[in-house]
Amino acid sequence: MHFEGVGRSFDSANGTTKVVLRDIDLSVAPHEIVAILGPSGSGKSTLLRAASGLDQPNEGRILIDGVAVKGIDPRCAVAFQEPRLLPWQNLAKNVELGLPAGTSKTEGAERIKNLLQLVGLSESAHLRPREISGGMAQRTSLARALARRPGVLLLDEPFGALDALTRLKMQDLLLAVHEAHPTTVLLVTHDVDEALQLADRIVVLGREDNKPGATISHVLTVPGARPRDRADAELARMRAELLSSLGVDAHRH
Repeated sequence: MHFEGVGRSFDSANGTTKVVLRDIDLSVAPHEIVAILGPSGSGKSTLLRAASGLDQPNEGRILIDGVAVKGIDPRCAVAFQEPRLLPWQNLAKNVELGLPAGTSKTEGAERIKNLLQLVGLSESAHLRPREISGGMAQRTSLARALARRPGVLLLDEPFGALDALTRLKMQDLLLAVHEAHPTTVLLVTHDVDEALQLADRIVVLGREDNKPGATISHVLTVPGARPRDRADAELARMRAELLSSLGVDAHRH
């Protein structure tokens, strides 16, 4: 996936223009996990929506395998912070919604079975969203996103609404899923530790003085194979560097 000079602005009702993103140049390698960090309002979700085709940039272009993203792109799948499950359908039926059009009944049933097993929900396929925990709902959302075998998986703070322990378990699950089914992952998160645990590279969005909109201000390559030791001294150093790039005093955290 390649972002070439991507910019996004919005016209307001009073005739002014708000620039959200500008001059985004980024290449994401196949099967790479890239985390996007930035302050609130820096355009992280806007960038992800543009990557999926849910929104269109005003400037530049986004390419997957050399082909521009135009409109909702079947090569991408998105999972949001809210699982957005259909409350009247069981978990298996919710995962089924992610299957590509034209999938045969037999192939679809096998795919759903395998995905539910992958995310640890084989015994819960018959349950409805009101009968499960937030972590189980997020697992279902992840399985649904994987149902179409996407080339690019776009995750918009998918674990942000979960409690701390469930969040850690979901991070481990994502790594297990990525190992079983390697795909390119673009992860928006506000959690520095999550980015360090999951990503190959971390991209920080920020604003430059006297220039409108956010652009890429910082890129870090995270060393070491996954899963990583959360207490590793190098990760602690990188955590401080990232917090500093976000304008946060690391010594207070």
